[in-house]
Amino acid sequence: MKGIILAGGAGSRLYPLTLVASKQLQPVYDKPMVYFPLTTLLENGIHEICLISTPHDLPRFEQLLGDGKSWGVSIEYREQVKPAGIAQAFLIAETFIGADAVALILGDNIFYGGDGFQRAFGGFRSGAIVFGYHVHDPERYGVVEFDTQGRVVSIEEKPCRPKSNYAVPGLYLFDNQIVEITKALRPSARGELEITDVNLTYLQRGQLQVQLLGRGFAWLDAGTSSSLHDASAYVQTIERRQGVKIGCPEEAAFRQGFISLAEFEALAGRMPNCEYRTYLTSIVDELKRLPAAKHEESVK
Repeated sequence: MKGIILAGGAGSRLYPLTLVASKQLQPVYDKPMVYFPLTTLLENGIHEICLISTPHDLPRFEQLLGDGKSWGVSIEYREQVKPAGIAQAFLIAETFIGADAVALILGDNIFYGGDGFQRAFGGFRSGAIVFGYHVHDPERYGVVEFDTQGRVVSIEEKPCRPKSNYAVPGLYLFDNQIVEITKALRPSARGELEITDVNLTYLQRGQLQVQLLGRGFAWLDAGTSSSLHDASAYVQTIERRQGVKIGCPEEAAFRQGFISLAEFEALAGRMPNCEYRTYLTSIVDELKRLPAAKHEESVK
């Protein structure tokens, strides 16, 4: 499975911050926002990634992330000249997707906790998997409707009268039908290729799974000034309380076995003296103290 990070858009909701840098380059506590969706993909074994953004912002992402080789992955870049809906990403990245399945994650979505994603990625075979997350304001999102047996009967985009409190967050798994399905879509009233229409197509074909994310899981949409502040406060609280970092691609790459301990240590060594480097070197020091069997288990 390949991965797409959609980091484009007009940036209007975070204006005037986006006059300085793209939304997905804004800081979420101690890291650029894009580190979080990137880490989610790495944590779930994705090592071929395509980042989509505006022609203006792409050079900044390339400067930040490079080609991914230092993390043992490959990252390529595609232009979104004009935003035309989330599903447009599959047309932009058609040649990148090739004959593979694909995971699409939105660049302003932050996820933490639980094992729902690991189970979904590990068990994915065909069709589509989206997730359901309980929210108090479902009218802001795509909303899943269930029948009395708990089966999905519809997904409605930003409904005035939501039929449940389960919103669909910005991570989607699709098989290789996705390009053909997207090409058959008609733009919505707002002129966009809607991801909800993609999900409905899979639902109509009997090929859509919705996996509910439990209470131990956190989903943060950092697309507005208020939610960006809330996300930073959340990340700061978790990191200080637990002593671990959220959205750390170097650690995710190491835990997945994309890079060795020596390569991980070298990555940290090239960084300036800062809290981020201190965290990475503390992991190295701890692993060097562990017996070999425990070290191998921690990588898995």
